[in-house]
Amino acid sequence: MAEVDLAAELSRAVGALVDDVGGACFGVAVSGGPDSMALLDLAARAFPGRVEAATVDHGLRDASAAEAAMVADWCGQAGIAHATLHPDGAVRGNVQSWARAQRYAVLERWRVERGLNWLLTAHHADDQLETLLMRLNRGAGVGGLAGVRARQGVALRPLLGMRKADLLAYALERDLPYVDDPSNSDPRFDRAALRTALSGVDWIDVAAAGRSAAALAEAEESLEWMADGLEVRHVLPDGGGLVLDRTDLPRELLRRLLLRMVARLQPDAAPPRGEAIDRLIAAARRGEKMSIGRLVLKGGDRWTLKVAPQRRWQ
Repeated sequence: MAEVDLAAELSRAVGALVDDVGGACFGVAVSGGPDSMALLDLAARAFPGRVEAATVDHGLRDASAAEAAMVADWCGQAGIAHATLHPDGAVRGNVQSWARAQRYAVLERWRVERGLNWLLTAHHADDQLETLLMRLNRGAGVGGLAGVRARQGVALRPLLGMRKADLLAYALERDLPYVDDPSNSDPRFDRAALRTALSGVDWIDVAAAGRSAAALAEAEESLEWMADGLEVRHVLPDGGGLVLDRTDLPRELLRRLLLRMVARLQPDAAPPRGEAIDRLIAAARRGEKMSIGRLVLKGGDRWTLKVAPQRRWQ
């Protein structure tokens, strides 16, 4: 019975995210864990003949090649096309951030090459709660607290309403092979440490947290829609810079407009975050000047943002 319910729930979730489900082909990102193996099996049953799978082998663990081979072997037996993908280049910076960026880049290239309409990933309700709490702990705003988006571009996450325990039970019931990634319980990683801390907590309503994240995602979309219109009307060219000619706006909208102005004039630089952007807004409201990277913001009734002139050395 659980099998039928989860398959129906997946079909409903994808239908809520995609207009033309009947004519769509789906790529499934499969790590080999129980969540992604359950997603692959469910998708193959819900959309027979329209599903392919890919596993990204980051090469970070000795067992990763064998895990990708396990997925490929199961797909071969199930009649599902499978590809093992590899990142481009060596690890740079934060390992998890690098791995995530590489994973989505190679999966997108594979999706396009295979002519697939959508990419399904196995993020579930427990992932959503962990993301929400991690970002809350870092002081995230509305956008960050929106958590994992159910749809982001061509990426669909139809399992956000399902619990990890239910997906594991499904994998066991269907006798699906799966592996446990040891990094998921490695306390050196923030998410793994949080997962351990949450394991004994029974007072958090995971489904309710997911609904809150979804509500915040809708609020984020609304704020971005408002910022789009305000930018067109009130962020204007000003010599070599930009001017914001309306500043009687709520702080959150001012924050978004300033970030867009900075990105337009300094596209390759990291955007200011948190307290840094709040200090800029406070200074501008006082009519003061303040530097931000190579730019200078001058406040008053109109806020101007320009590239700072180069200093001349005597």
